[in-house]
Amino acid sequence: MSEYSEKYIAKHLFSQREENFEHASFDREIAFYESICSGNSELVHIFMQPLFYEGCGILSEDHLRNLKYHFVVLAALVARSCINGGMSPEESYSLSDFYINKADKCRTEEELNEVHNEMIDGYTNKMRRIKLSGVCSKQIVHAIDYILTRLHQRILLEAAAESLRISPAYLSRLFKNETGMTFSEYVNKLKIEEAATLLLYTEQSDLEISNLLSFSSQSYFIKVFRKYMGITPKEYKKQYSLSRVMPEISDKKETL
Repeated sequence: MSEYSEKYIAKHLFSQREENFEHASFDREIAFYESICSGNSELVHIFMQPLFYEGCGILSEDHLRNLKYHFVVLAALVARSCINGGMSPEESYSLSDFYINKADKCRTEEELNEVHNEMIDGYTNKMRRIKLSGVCSKQIVHAIDYILTRLHQRILLEAAAESLRISPAYLSRLFKNETGMTFSEYVNKLKIEEAATLLLYTEQSDLEISNLLSFSSQSYFIKVFRKYMGITPKEYKKQYSLSRVMPEISDKKETL
């Protein structure tokens, strides 16, 4: 690296420190990519951020070009995350190329934001189908998809069966045979998986998460959480928070 480049970078970093500039939360970013890979659209929209927001670096002085640069970076990271999540490299990179080309043709911020939303939803939906592809019957695939899109609601067997146009008894039997769990057990399992993510990556309390996921009470939420995770929500957050799992990263963030 040339002496001029080193001086320029040092000046840039100094100006950011002077302005108290901080890059976006690494924890939240990881949660966003993981939620896409899980195919959980509701969780995706909890962690999803606009293309440019407080904490983003300035990649160009031209506003629209800056947004497009951020879009390209995001597309590359989402593509690689989905490959790690099980999508074939060919499909993931083809999708990335498609959305980048579409973004490149945008002439306004509004158009680019539409492509941004389309890309996130597109990858999330494809990852959900990949996650469900190992399930045997189409009816159970649709039932699980029904659950995944309603995790923030109270989910009833009767309503799911009605949406599939089959009887609750038949859906209950089919669910147990193919997943090894009852319908309600499977619903609670997915809700607790989302709750665990929210505990690690947000500052929401047990009560707030319990309400968000439509548990009947906080005490019931804690009981179900302990059943699937082996410990209480508070113990889980204390034991598995990223600041403890990856202290090196936390230390670096504090010193920047």
